Amino acid sequence: MSCSSPYFEPFIPKRETTDFYSICDPGNGKLPFVRLCEQFFAGCYGTDPAVAVMEITPACEEVIKFLPLLFYLLVFEPDRHNIVSPAIGIAVGFATFENVCYLTENGAADFSYVLIRGVSAGSLHLLCGIALGCGIAYVFQKKWIMVTGTIGALGACVVFHGIYNILITTKGKWNVVGYLFPIGMILIFWLVKKFRIYERIEVE
Repeated sequence: MSCSSPYFEPFIPKRETTDFYSICDPGNGKLPFVRLCEQFFAGCYGTDPAVAVMEITPACEEVIKFLPLLFYLLVFEPDRHNIVSPAIGIAVGFATFENVCYLTENGAADFSYVLIRGVSAGSLHLLCGIALGCGIAYVFQKKWIMVTGTIGALGACVVFHGIYNILITTKGKWNVVGYLFPIGMILIFWLVKKFRIYERIEVE
């Protein structure tokens, strides 16, 4: 999944598209740190790799992806309209580097699987970036739920990621559902944005 792809541009305001690509870089360098954290916690709890993928990996990846965004929020204090694109950029940068590492480690002998996995995993990280960015942009309007709302948005991303990992490790039809899950959720986000359903809810 390339950082230059227009795949995620419908979620980014046009005035921010140029700056968006420079934000992808912070997501690229966090993967080794994520893997180190996963191994540390897996060793502490004595879990096998299969359990670690379902229980430890989602929390580690989402929390560490959140740290650069937290730095951006605390240091630059952006307007709420300038929060979503950095969140998506960091997620896309992480997804790109993760897919490159997967290709390097496993090769491309089964190209169809690599393609499906790459698109699905990239969609998952994009989904989490959209959910986290939109969630934080909303809760930052209301100071009294800023902290708890941010934790809730981060928790939702961990849950999305955990559901995806559980589904893709199963066999049969649930495996297919797992690969389609993030793409379906992104489609729902896109429909909500396109038809401005959230504005209608607020008016009502």
